Amino acid sequence: MLCFLKGMAFVPFLLVTWSSAAFIISYVVAVLSGHVNPFLPYISDTGTTPPESGIFGFMINFSAFLGAATMYTRYKIVEKQNQTSYFGTPVFNLVSLVLGLVGCIGMGIVANFQELAVPVVHDGGALLAFVCGVVYTLLQSIISYKSCPQWNSILTCHIRMAISAVSCAAVVPMIACASLISITKLEWNPKEKDYVYHVVSAICEWTVAFGFIFYFLTFIQDFQSVTLRISTEINGDV
Repeated sequence: MLCFLKGMAFVPFLLVTWSSAAFIISYVVAVLSGHVNPFLPYISDTGTTPPESGIFGFMINFSAFLGAATMYTRYKIVEKQNQTSYFGTPVFNLVSLVLGLVGCIGMGIVANFQELAVPVVHDGGALLAFVCGVVYTLLQSIISYKSCPQWNSILTCHIRMAISAVSCAAVVPMIACASLISITKLEWNPKEKDYVYHVVSAICEWTVAFGFIFYFLTFIQDFQSVTLRISTEINGDV
């Protein structure tokens, strides 16, 4: 059986494939429509103008839902593992879940409020998504080390921490350079004064976004041993 069909592994697998498709399809449509420059647009730039804005909004909204489902399932997995063999305070796991869900709300804001229409709201959502997302991966990496070697291999722990470290290193210049840009626009000229800030910020943004994708890819093995059961009870007279 394929690894992503075992247990609940299809949830992070679907999150990874769907989110990757959302970024790539929106980028291709935006470039082919002539709405953005092919060289390093912001992710949000590829979802600002119709028709790609509809594609971007729909797909990122579903990605946010899949992200929340993945994070909640991960929370329950860690909770059960910790009950079986105690390795850390449950509060740490709960804080991680809350931050992750806040990040998913940020994704929803980004999907529904285009950057040129309501830039303040859009940028606020992006800040929530990226900052909370990076902190989530960092906390989950620490939890992975605490539960090693019983529940995680040391290689998996190293990979998660490496992705978290790269994302942390990228999110700071991403925010710093974006805050130095004086105008929000889709097309850039290399001769413009803010062009360097745009390029650095865009590189960091794509790095963090795909860092999240590769991070959730490491959850697939953990989710293979998890099953979902739905119980229905009817009380009273029918």
